[in-house]
Amino acid sequence: MSNRNYWLFKTEPSCFSLQDLQQRPKQTEHWDGVRNFQARNLLRDEIKVGDLGFFYHSNIAEPAIVGIVEVVREGYPDSTAFDPHGDHFDPKSTPDKPIWYMVDVRFLRELPRPVTLSELKNIPELSAMILLNRSRLSVQPVREEEWTTILRLAGVKKLVI
Repeated sequence: MSNRNYWLFKTEPSCFSLQDLQQRPKQTEHWDGVRNFQARNLLRDEIKVGDLGFFYHSNIAEPAIVGIVEVVREGYPDSTAFDPHGDHFDPKSTPDKPIWYMVDVRFLRELPRPVTLSELKNIPELSAMILLNRSRLSVQPVREEEWTTILRLAGVKKLVI
């Protein structure tokens, strides 16, 4: 067992896709706009530099895990909550008393093939996976055994970081 934790970052590709991340400077971007307290707590307290995450495209015809990211900055206040003209504004969140947090992630790789939600549902050893249990969390933990199983399904022989 490693000290690294594994996560799933869920996004709608029409808002922010794996390709969008690849096109960012240094292929890095903050994971902002999370407005769920449970997910916020993960971003603020649990996700650490060096952790890895699956990049999951949701709310499309065939939702799927499409890539892998690495956390390069731990939780810090989500500045999008302070912008009154932005989509993620929250008047209760201030720079002095932030409510919402974000992390920075860096693109590592696209999967050799996407692993679809319907495919994941048919793998018995993944039955306890949070994603498959009606979770709407945009950030969620992935157990190491689930991580390894999904990499195998995607055709990743060895993940070199």
